[in-house]
This record gives sequence, structure tokens and C-alpha cells, in this order.
Amino acid sequence: MTGTAATAGGDSSEPVAALIVGAGPAGLATAACLARRGVDALVLEAGPSLANSWRHHYDRLRLHTVKQQSQLPGFPFPKTLPRYPSRADVIDYLEAYAAHFGIAPRTGEPVRRVSADGDRFVVESARAVYRARAVVVATGLNRAANPERLPGQDVFRGELLHAAAYRNGDAFKGRRVLVVGAGNTGAEIALDLVERGAKPTLALRNPVNVVPRDFLGMPTQLTSIRMRWAPLPLADAIGRLVSRLAFGDLTRHGFARPDVGPLSAIKRRGRIPLIDVGTIAAIKRGEIAVKPAVERFTEAGAAFADGTGEEFDAAVLATGYRPALADFVAVPGVLDDAGVPRVWRGGGACPNLYFVGYRQPATGLLREIAIEAEAVAAQIARTPRALAPAGPAA
Repeated sequence: MTGTAATAGGDSSEPVAALIVGAGPAGLATAACLARRGVDALVLEAGPSLANSWRHHYDRLRLHTVKQQSQLPGFPFPKTLPRYPSRADVIDYLEAYAAHFGIAPRTGEPVRRVSADGDRFVVESARAVYRARAVVVATGLNRAANPERLPGQDVFRGELLHAAAYRNGDAFKGRRVLVVGAGNTGAEIALDLVERGAKPTLALRNPVNVVPRDFLGMPTQLTSIRMRWAPLPLADAIGRLVSRLAFGDLTRHGFARPDVGPLSAIKRRGRIPLIDVGTIAAIKRGEIAVKPAVERFTEAGAAFADGTGEEFDAAVLATGYRPALADFVAVPGVLDDAGVPRVWRGGGACPNLYFVGYRQPATGLLREIAIEAEAVAAQIARTPRALAPAGPAA
């Protein structure tokens, strides 16, 4: 059974051929792809259960990608689910996926350090030290909330939380809430606040491309898949045209025009467009106010870049996440200056160290995870030294 390479007490007394860090979609997909190729992998998960990150996302979350293009290898989403599965649907799917492939992650065992030792890797967890021929890091792009602090944040007397701690707007009914950041998380939290009876203001930190989740009945994801080989200028032009047809002139509603189109923003800057699920309509109805970037917090609210200021009862910082790989990956040269893997398939001085789930294409993260998991598993399976057990750590 995948995930049983160590004893219950944490002693790595049995050999480890491949070790996977993280039991979210990327880790589970890689473990399943390895199992289908006859490679047993030990899966370590820091949280108390698999799909731990998904269990802590805000309640309203749904996939922005269609289920047929979001399923992991070898196991489709149930036909009874809607086109865009909910957070709870995804959790149920990942649990069923693990059960289907016999994946039993070692939960509650955070990895503290991954280092290289000759042709093997030493993985130090909170419970044990393992040696493995191949290691797959799959802890996700959103492993840690950004630690960024805004000017004056400490003097604000209202309730303040990062989006990572936001569950739903029930506690904010009737309250004035500032949402800082208009990415997909911030925009959807603002919409959730409206639906729960709050009075949200959305502060735009940077110009953002806005695209509809569906246009003329066609999911934007499927359009992106069909256009993935198109020249960037053409793809950007089409993306901007679709946005204009779907929403009109958004500059009238406080959205500055980005200097690059939606596809260029992804490929050059790693910025995913705001995939609208109703926020723009709520803004046009006057239910969500839009302001420019927060210049500073005040005791009673915030001052904005346009010189205005308002009072707020609470603020949600939708300021993003980071993979935080440098916290535990101690292999020189594998991460770039931004802390992102240089080579996800393995290569260079550490050919058997892999990273799955750290690229964010326009065609969908879960679709990309499925592609990467298959590729990584195939490479590990055809590498004889990776298949040979490395033995216990000294």
C-alpha cells in the first residue's frame, strides 16, 4: 500500500524508494501515478489529514476550472457533480482518490529539511529521518500566507485577518469590511461578504486583467487550452476583447487598464487574471465599492492612494501566498531567487528531486498537476537507481 514505507512509530526501518512531501492534489496524483507503475511511495503530510489546505479554504470556494479538465490521473470526478465542483466536492474527491489507489499518507508529520547526500536525499521530518532515491516536493503554491505588512497596520483598531483565516461572511453581517487585494481570492471574498449582508470595499493593489469564467456558454479554461499555442499578442488581444464584451469598460468602475494582456501577465509575471464569478456584477450594482491601493491603515480605517480615506470595522488581507520552499528545501541551486523551482522535472546536480504543482498556466493548475504527475512518475519509474531502495537513515 502506498504510504506504508515507515512504521507507525516513525522509525524509518524499512527502505524508501520514493518519498513525496505533501498530500494535496499534487502529492496524491504523483503517488497514484507511481503506484500504477509499480513504485511504492511514502507520502508525508504536515497537516492532520490529506487535502489539508483545501479543508481550510473559505467556504464559498469553487473550482474556476471545469471538472473534466481538473481530474487527477486515473480517476474522474463523479458525473453527478456540477461543472465547477465546490470546495467540499474537491475534498470528497481527493479522499476517494486516495482510497481508490490505496494511498495512506503519514499525516501530522511535517518535513523540516530535504538535503542531498551523494546520490540520495535525506528527508528529516518531525518524527524521523529518511533516505530516498527520489523525492517529490508537492506542498503547493499556497503553503504559507504572505508575511507582508501594510503601513499603519498595527494601529488599526478593527478586526484584521489574512484571507487564509477567512471562512465566510456570517460574522461580518452589517459591518464595513475592507478587502485588500483583487485577485481571485479577494474578489470572491468580497462577493461572499455581500451575500452574507456585509458592506465590502475592494482595494485594488495593482491593475488586474478580468476575464469571465464562461463566455457565450464556453468555459474560459477550454478557450485557453485551445489557444495555448497561439502567439501571445493574438491571445492577449482575444482575451481583452472578451473582457470588454463581457464587462464593458471597467475603468469606469475603478479598474485601471493593465499594461499587459491576460496571457502575458501569466507567462511573464505569474499573475493569474481575476476569473469573475459575479463580483463585477455586484460592483456595478453598487454592492461592492472599489478603491485604489491602501496607502496606510489608520486607527479607524484606511487612507487610499487617491487621497481619500474611509472608516472600516474589519479588514481582510487578500495579499496572496507563497510556496515557502526555502523553509525546508536545503539543496543548493534548485530554487531561484524568488524561491521557485528552477527545474520541476529534476535535473542538474539533483536529477531525482522533483517539484509538482508549482507552475500556474492559463490552462488550469489541476490540469497541469495531472500532466506533471504523470511525467514525474514516468521518469522515476524508468530510473533504475530511483527504484532501488535507499535504506534507512543512519
